[in-house]
Amino acid sequence: MVKFTLSFSEAQAQGTARIFAATHLASAAATYTHLPTPEARFQSLRSIYEVAVKNGLLTAQVSSAVGGSSKNILEAALLVEEFYAVEASASLTIFGTGLGLTPLALAYRPEVQEFLAPFLSKTGSPLASLVFSEPGGVANWLEPGAPGLQTNANRDGDEWVLNGEKMWATNSAGWDFQGADLSCVVCRCIDEDVVAQASCPSDLIMIVLVTRADIDRNPVGSFHVVKHVETAGHVAVSGPHIKYTNLRVPAKNVLCAPGTGAQIVTQSFDISAMLVGAMGTGIQRAVFDAALEFSRDTRRGTMPIGQRQSVADRLIDIKMRTETSRLLTWKAANCLLSGPGEQAERREPALLAKIYSSDAAVQSCIDAMNAVGVSAYNVELPFASLLSTALALPIFDGGNVGIRRRAVQSMFMDEGYRPWETAFRLNPDEEVDAEEAATLSQFMF
Repeated sequence: MVKFTLSFSEAQAQGTARIFAATHLASAAATYTHLPTPEARFQSLRSIYEVAVKNGLLTAQVSSAVGGSSKNILEAALLVEEFYAVEASASLTIFGTGLGLTPLALAYRPEVQEFLAPFLSKTGSPLASLVFSEPGGVANWLEPGAPGLQTNANRDGDEWVLNGEKMWATNSAGWDFQGADLSCVVCRCIDEDVVAQASCPSDLIMIVLVTRADIDRNPVGSFHVVKHVETAGHVAVSGPHIKYTNLRVPAKNVLCAPGTGAQIVTQSFDISAMLVGAMGTGIQRAVFDAALEFSRDTRRGTMPIGQRQSVADRLIDIKMRTETSRLLTWKAANCLLSGPGEQAERREPALLAKIYSSDAAVQSCIDAMNAVGVSAYNVELPFASLLSTALALPIFDGGNVGIRRRAVQSMFMDEGYRPWETAFRLNPDEEVDAEEAATLSQFMF
C-alpha cells in the first residue's frame, strides 16, 4: 500500500530545517524591510546565509554521491517547505546556490570537484548561480528557427570567450556585485566548426563554469551589473541584469560541451520545478495558519468569523490545496529519484507539481485575504507579503504558461505517451518473482 510517512533521515532533515527557520529566518524580514534598495536588502542577509552554510544547509542540497549530505531529493523538498513557511527571501538565496550547484551534480566527473569543493566546507558564504534566463526571455531557447539564447561562447585556443546578457539568475552577481563564487552559465556555442555540424539548437547549447577567480583575472568590465531589479516579492533576493563582455575562462571550465548542455539544464529545472511545488506548499501553509488564527479571534463580534460558513469554506479550500500541493511535490520527488520510466516520463509529476502548487499558492492567498477582509490589507499582518511572494511562483523558474505547460503539452502529443505510468506501479522494495511480475504487467497501464 502507498505510504505517506517520512523515514528517520527525512524526519530529521525536516526537524533541522524547522528549527533553523524558527531561529534564524523568522527575524530576517526585520533585518531588511527598512532598507531602501534591493541590493542593500540582499547584502543584509549575508550573516543569516553564513549561519546556514555553517549548519550544513548547502551540503544538504548536494547529493551524498558527490560529497554533499543529501540522501534523496525529498529531503530538499522538506527543507524548502519549512523555510518558505517562514520567510522567502533568505530562503531563495540559500536555495539559489543549491540550484547553481545542481548541474555539477548531474554532470559530475572528478575534474569538477575543485569547483564544488568550496560549497562543501561549511565555511564562509559562497554563492552559486545557474545563469540561464535572458532579458529578452528564453521560452523559445530550443525552438528551431527562433532566436534562441543570445549569450554565446567561442573557442580561442585554450580558452572560451563569453559574451551576452543574463537576467533573473539568483545570486549571479555575488555579495559585492562583482560576480558569484561560481556561475553555471548556459550559452550557445558559436565556434564555426560546431555550428557547421549542428542540426538543431540543442546541438549548440553548452554550460560554462565561471568562478570569481576567473572574473578577477579578466579586465575590469568583463563582468558588469547593468541593473538591480526591484521586485514585488522576494524583495531581498538578488537576480540582476548582468553582462559578460569578452570574458575568458580556461577550457577546463566547460562543464557541458556543445550538444550536452540542454539535457542537463532541463534536468536541473525538473528538480527545481519540484522544489517550487514545495515553495507553494510552504506559502499556503503559512497563509492558512495566519487565516485560521484570525478566524478564531473572538474580539470581532458575537462569534469568531471562522464559524461563518463563507469563511470556513475558504479555509477548507486552502487546506485542501495545501495538502494536494504537498502530495504532488512528494510524488514528484519520488519519481525523479526512482521512476518509473526514463527521464522524459519521470519529469511529468515535477512539472505538474510546479504548475499546480504555484497557481494554488496565489489562489490560497487571495482566499485568505477575502476571508479575513480589509484587515488583510494591513502590512502588519502577513497576508499581503505572502501574496507578493506567491505571485512570483507561476512566472519564475520557467513560467507556467510559456514553458511548463508547453512541456506537458509536448508530452501529451507524443505517440508513446502513457498517461498513468507514474500513477500505478509496483513497489520496487516489494519482492515479486518473475512469473508474478509478468502476470501483473498485463494489468498495468
